[in-house]
Amino acid sequence: MVGAAEAGAESASVTRVVNADAVASAGALDAHRPMLLGLAYRLLGSRHDAEDVLQEAYLRWFGANRAAVAEPRRYLSRVVTRLAMDRLRARQAARETYVGPWLPEPVPTDPPPFSPLDRAEQRDSLAIALLHVLERLTPPQRAVYVLHAAFELPYAEIGEILDRSAADCRQLQHRAEARIRQDRRRFTAGPAEQERLLDAFLAAARDGDLAALTGLVAQDAIAWTDGGGRVRAARNPIVGADRVARFVAGVYGPRRPVTVRRMEFNGQPGALIGKPVGTFYALTLAAAAGRITGLYLVGNPEKLPVPPG
Repeated sequence: MVGAAEAGAESASVTRVVNADAVASAGALDAHRPMLLGLAYRLLGSRHDAEDVLQEAYLRWFGANRAAVAEPRRYLSRVVTRLAMDRLRARQAARETYVGPWLPEPVPTDPPPFSPLDRAEQRDSLAIALLHVLERLTPPQRAVYVLHAAFELPYAEIGEILDRSAADCRQLQHRAEARIRQDRRRFTAGPAEQERLLDAFLAAARDGDLAALTGLVAQDAIAWTDGGGRVRAARNPIVGADRVARFVAGVYGPRRPVTVRRMEFNGQPGALIGKPVGTFYALTLAAAAGRITGLYLVGNPEKLPVPPG
């Protein structure tokens, strides 16, 4: 009887240790989840894919020898970054069969689901316009750019995450910045200017005022519409002020009544536009020098996590 009692006590002690370890591990994940989610989303441009990456990273965390992990944040950042890079590589083949332009998934950020978002430069790194440009980078370039520009990690730490030298990471950052620089001039406007232009744009579209629409749009403006083959959308980018204005007037003019729900997407002003047939589009814009330089319309329902209302 004594032996059985001792065995029971030992079993209970082991259970308490295991439970305590699980609680501590879960606590570490909860503490770093906002940063990891923000990292995965910036790397992938998809909230759904980011959540999947975090789930896989958590499974690896629970299976790891956590006693040997000195810094959980650095370990988890490494796992999330590498899993995201694998997804980026796999996605390149899938993108070839995607119907029409591919745009990042717009995420409501009021209240913010990512953290921290209290600094302007971190909000900028969430912008649909920037995430769209980041699609042109190689996975290593994108990883280095996001880790350095958005999370301000030094090149030495980025090198540890990517298994590269600090000098190599610095070179990847220079190449990424060079590819981004030309397009970045197209979205230099801050939230207040974007808000003003969006208000004027929606009013002109509602009234079918083609002249006003054309006046709001830069001569080299581009409109992208992402329907993913699920809803009606332009199969190719629409280029030029006149063509963009006519497209908007034709789709959202007074003869085609729509509902407009103002929202904040990716830290910037936006709108959820509902059409009578029951389809919805998330609208965001890029602007510079007082004109709209880019329109981003996402109608693929798989990318619209916001319930209409």
